[in-house]
Amino acid sequence: MGRPLKTPNACWSCRLRRKKCDEKQPVCDTCATLYITCYHDVKKPEWMDGAKRQEEMMERLKREVKENAYLRRGQRAVRTTASTTPGSEPEVMFPQQALPTTNPILQVAQVASSRCSLIPPPQFQRGTDCTRITKDARNIDFGRSDTILFMFYLEDVFPFLFPFYRPSLLEGGRAWILEMMISSPVVRQAILCQSSYFFSLARGTETSDVVWETVLTQTRDTLGMLRQSLQVIESSEITEHLHGAVRIMASIMQVQRFDIAVLSFENCQTHLNAALALFKRLFEGFDPAVEPSRSDSTFYTVMSRLGPPSEIQCVQIPSAEQAAFSFSSALLILDDIMASTVLQEQPRLYEYHGSLLNSIDGAEPPINLEHVIGCQNWVLLQIGETAVLDAWKQQCKRAGNLDVMQLVHRATIIKDTLEANLSRLESDLAAPPRYGGSLFDLFKAEYCLPTANQSSLVTRVWAHAALIYLFVVVSGWQPSSVDIRYHVGQIIELLSSQTSSPGLLRTMAWPFCVAGCLAESAQEDHLRVMVQALHPPSIFGTVRKALEIMENVWRNRNSGDIASRDLALCFQNQGRTDLVLLV
Repeated sequence: MGRPLKTPNACWSCRLRRKKCDEKQPVCDTCATLYITCYHDVKKPEWMDGAKRQEEMMERLKREVKENAYLRRGQRAVRTTASTTPGSEPEVMFPQQALPTTNPILQVAQVASSRCSLIPPPQFQRGTDCTRITKDARNIDFGRSDTILFMFYLEDVFPFLFPFYRPSLLEGGRAWILEMMISSPVVRQAILCQSSYFFSLARGTETSDVVWETVLTQTRDTLGMLRQSLQVIESSEITEHLHGAVRIMASIMQVQRFDIAVLSFENCQTHLNAALALFKRLFEGFDPAVEPSRSDSTFYTVMSRLGPPSEIQCVQIPSAEQAAFSFSSALLILDDIMASTVLQEQPRLYEYHGSLLNSIDGAEPPINLEHVIGCQNWVLLQIGETAVLDAWKQQCKRAGNLDVMQLVHRATIIKDTLEANLSRLESDLAAPPRYGGSLFDLFKAEYCLPTANQSSLVTRVWAHAALIYLFVVVSGWQPSSVDIRYHVGQIIELLSSQTSSPGLLRTMAWPFCVAGCLAESAQEDHLRVMVQALHPPSIFGTVRKALEIMENVWRNRNSGDIASRDLALCFQNQGRTDLVLLV
């Protein structure tokens, strides 16, 4: 190993790689351009020992440079497109800053417009479904390449992204996705850009400029359709375009997942704002007088208007829009809660939690998160309650009137709820599974039993992370406390010895990151190995982002103002204001 460059205030990554550094903080331009970790510690890192550890770090940075080539290719493809299009303005695929506006629906429309300036606006027929764009657009025949990409999405991509979402045959399975692809151009384009990206990863061609240009073109088409559809929705009553609004919401959530897959968090807040605004307008448009605490009745009203369901041999199968609304609402509630833990704000849909996520009179709740993300509702409910508590605490601290007794009292209720449900869940693990006597039960038992067992594990991991989050909110940064040590250890044990597939770690990026941020030094290498075992790295972006956040916390374990440290500060995107959603 050669000696690193001795540039004053240069980051340690550039010194190690013997590259010129512009000394910007927290991330220098050299590291930002390569999408690699920028180490800007004041003190010399322990791994700069001139020996084995330094050599290992050099190899790690080399891997980062190679593995993130697809991101650099994507940016180059965008710049090439803008520069070779006559009369076009420079186009940014992932703008650094959302355009300011007071209307969240128009905000995503404007951002879409800034990313889709080369797309001619589609024409709408007044009074028709706003997502069905012209007769020609509705009757586009699928080319063979599109058909292959759609089937690749249905058979491979979607099950990978949502391994716990397996609706029963009597609910229509995942057929609604195919129906939405066929009937809705905006959904079709949103899915096509995702499928193209993952297909390029499967073929190992993600670094090709040609491939990236195809993906970016499909993304621009998607955002152009979203832009026009949102403008129609905004200029009329939501009830006039109910089915179209649901398709738009589903498309926004798909675009959100695509952006997160390529680790572009710049527009997460914009997409989330638009989806939340649509969700609220759907509820308020049908029954504005109903209190949010009784929004379960409105939810069923919307579901009814999205019907009627299909009937197959006297079995009522939900319509495509009904299934899409239920699925997208679950993702939206998850994203909203995760965002609240980063922003230290009350979840925007908090007032709907009680009626949509709680079981009423023993019936299944309107939205079951376990069926979509593998985590039972009660855990996310309490994470939302903790986020509300954190927001209240921050507000009181700013006002100088924090009541510690009230803080502890409210936290105790959350803690007792989490511990009681966690204890019940662990005791239920010993109970044998129950099966019915029909052929459908046999199909479901053989296909879904491993996932059902893993769902209990996922819920336990999330529950332990929820308790860690609660302890940090109440007591501050106390990584050596007995409670923190216990729950971090439990998460590592569950992920290490009881997960059926290492790939399931991507469904637990948030709890993994929470545990990792408070892990001991002796546990660091074990957590790194868990991430390094996931191949190819490109499709486990959120887990790698979680590890990046953890590494930053570990490097600064003994520096800075530890008393003011919290998880929200850890989740910041290297000092930027982007909303990092580990979903």
